Amino acid sequence: MSLIRGEIARTILAMTELFTFSPIADDDVDSFFGLNPDCVLDAMCRVGFPCDGRLLSLNSYENRVYQLGIEDSLPVVAKFYRPKRWSDVAILEEHAFVSELHAREIPVVPALIDAKGHTLHNYMGYRFSVFPRQGGRAPELDAPETLEWLGRFIGRIHAVGALNTYQHRPTLNLQSFGIEPVKFLLKNNFIPPDLLAAYQSITTLLLNGVAACYDRAGIISPIRLHGDCHMGNVLWTETGDHPGPHFVDFDDSRMGPAIQDLWMLLSGTRSEMTSQLCDILAGYEDFVDFDPRQLHLIEALRSLRLVHYSAWLAQRWDDPAFKQAFPWFNTQRYWQDRILELREQIALMDEPPLVV
Repeated sequence: MSLIRGEIARTILAMTELFTFSPIADDDVDSFFGLNPDCVLDAMCRVGFPCDGRLLSLNSYENRVYQLGIEDSLPVVAKFYRPKRWSDVAILEEHAFVSELHAREIPVVPALIDAKGHTLHNYMGYRFSVFPRQGGRAPELDAPETLEWLGRFIGRIHAVGALNTYQHRPTLNLQSFGIEPVKFLLKNNFIPPDLLAAYQSITTLLLNGVAACYDRAGIISPIRLHGDCHMGNVLWTETGDHPGPHFVDFDDSRMGPAIQDLWMLLSGTRSEMTSQLCDILAGYEDFVDFDPRQLHLIEALRSLRLVHYSAWLAQRWDDPAFKQAFPWFNTQRYWQDRILELREQIALMDEPPLVV
C-alpha cells in the first residue's frame, strides 16, 4: 500500500496538469498546430512586448509556455492557453484571484497588464497572457520549517479564497474528477477489451469508496484553491525582496476542499505524512482554521486524481506532444498497472484518516 503514497503517486503528481471535460472556450482555433516561433514573437510584439529574438520553450503539456527575451528589459513568460479549454471569463476570473492575492503581498505571479489594461490577449485565434519570469528551485520538504512556511502562505491563500466564489470555474468533486473521467475512458474505448470488465469493476468500487469518504467528512464548504499545488508549482528563492516560496501557475484553480492544496505536500509512510501535516498546519492555522473532518478526503482526493490523470492523457491523445512525452500511455501494461494501483487505493480509503 505504501507504493501509492510513494514513488508512483509522486511521479504522477509531479507530471500532471489538470483539465476540464466540457470545453466552453469561444475561440475558433482547436489545436496548437499553427503556433510556431514566428507566431509567438508576432503575438508578443502586437501587445507591447518587443522581443529580442530569444525564445525558450518551457516544460508544459496542457498549454504552450515560452520564456522570451525583451529588449532593454527582463525576460518574461508567455502562456498560450490550450484552445477550447477555458472560456475567456474563466481565465480572467483566475487572473483576478491571483491579482487579489498579489495585492495582499502573497508571493504569487500575476499576469502582466498591457497598456490597454488587459491581461488576456488574442492573436490569430490563440489566447495568451504574459507573466514576469519567476526563478527558484523546488522546496526541501524534509525540513519542518519549510513545511510550516508553506503552510502559512497556503493559509493566507485560502483565507482570501474563502472571501468569494468562482462563477465560471468548476468545482473539484466526485462528479467532475471521478464519474466524468471514467465515463470518458469507457465511452472512447481506451480500455483494452480483455481488461474492460476489471476496469469497470475496480472504478465502480473506487468511486463508491470516494463517496463514502465524502459521507464521513460531511458537508465541507468549497473555497477558491490553487488546485494543483504540487512541488512543480512552488518555486523557492533564497534571495530577493521575497525569499521563500512563490506559488505559480494557477491555471487549474477552481473551487474545492481546502485539503486539496495540502495533501500533495505529503509523502512517505503514515507516520511521516502525519508529521508533515502537523508541520504544515502549524503555519496554516496562523491564518485560517482547519476543519479536521477534511482528513477523511486525503485518500479520496488522491484516488480521484489518479483516475483524472488517465483521462487527461486520453483526452489529449490527439496532441502529438502527448504521444512523444507519454509513449507508455494506453498500452496493455499501463492499464494493468492502473487497475492494481486503484485496488490499493480502495484499501487505503478504508483505513482511518490521519490524526493531527
